[in-house]
Amino acid sequence: MKVLHIITGLAAGGAERQLLLTLRHLPLGYQSEVATLTNPGTVADALRAEGVPVHDLAMRGNRDLTVLPRLTRLIRRGQYDIVHTHLYRAGLYGRLAARLAGVRTVLATEHSLHAGTIEGRPVGVGVKSLYLAAERLGGSTVAVSGQVAATLAAWGVPSQRVHLVPNGIEAARYALPTASRAALRQTVRAALGVPAEAWVLGAVGRLVPGKRFSVLVEVLAALPAERDARLLLVGDGPERTVLERQAARLGVADRLICTGERDDVRDLMTAMDVLAAPSVEETFGLAVLEGLAAGLPVCHSACPALDELPADAAPGAVKVPSDAASYLTALSALGNRRSTALPQPPAVAHYDIARTAAELAVLYQRLGRGAKTPVRIGPRES
Repeated sequence: MKVLHIITGLAAGGAERQLLLTLRHLPLGYQSEVATLTNPGTVADALRAEGVPVHDLAMRGNRDLTVLPRLTRLIRRGQYDIVHTHLYRAGLYGRLAARLAGVRTVLATEHSLHAGTIEGRPVGVGVKSLYLAAERLGGSTVAVSGQVAATLAAWGVPSQRVHLVPNGIEAARYALPTASRAALRQTVRAALGVPAEAWVLGAVGRLVPGKRFSVLVEVLAALPAERDARLLLVGDGPERTVLERQAARLGVADRLICTGERDDVRDLMTAMDVLAAPSVEETFGLAVLEGLAAGLPVCHSACPALDELPADAAPGAVKVPSDAASYLTALSALGNRRSTALPQPPAVAHYDIARTAAELAVLYQRLGRGAKTPVRIGPRES
């Protein structure tokens, strides 16, 4: 079965990294290619290194309609059995191009949809109407969490068109032997210029206002000097300059480390002592799951992936209100540093990428045969 994935860009964001992991773990029998409308970043490089063809459509902006005939021609030439889109702009152009090219099985994964925002942008009447019009051009929409499925239902998307297939993580890759983890921790810290005995608060994600990383800069400034704390932000985005200015204003610029866009998140997590995720709006909470897989204690403000599991599925995770005082209290309760990894909790096994990729393959088969029964992923043994 030949599948073309169409995505808005291939920088190292959550949806982009999730696509990489999914293609890495799809069962045999699927020939995957990727078309990116714009910004072929580090994830494009990683896909190509693994032998996945990546087509750069070189779209110049949201209203660059010239991308539509180029994308339609690509789909016709490729003779794909399935076209699978990811993210808002790719969903608009990709589903229309697939229909124009005559592809029968067209679906989209909804990675970042909330009642009033999509991918961090406010949703007005025009955006919502356009989204729903594009959704009807496809055959199905994949929701990465129950929260996303509920939002789609509230927007009026028929339930029979929605399939719940959660995101996944490479659980085994994060489970490093103690000696290997300690050596990698030392190497990564040295490369970042972090003292071996410093206490490192980490966070992973796009540097945008919705992630609320400014809360963690406030925490860094409030921590006692004897803690010798650092804040390690893994990711890039338009908020980076704002956060650096905030750190300078609070006198902690020398203790804020912004790595920029990276594709070695697992390695960077070994340098952390705790992971924090102060965002109040998440559709899944991938960074939280990655932190737990890496053996870190995690403080978070929103994680639908955990909310949909039993309370004892993630004993290393603590839910915290998204303000500096609450995070300071929670982080202080964890103690000064933790050099050894916590065991992976049941939540990590529940969301193992090998299992979720297999579930996506089942969906492909059902849709390819014309089945209309939604795929619902219920509780699974961990």
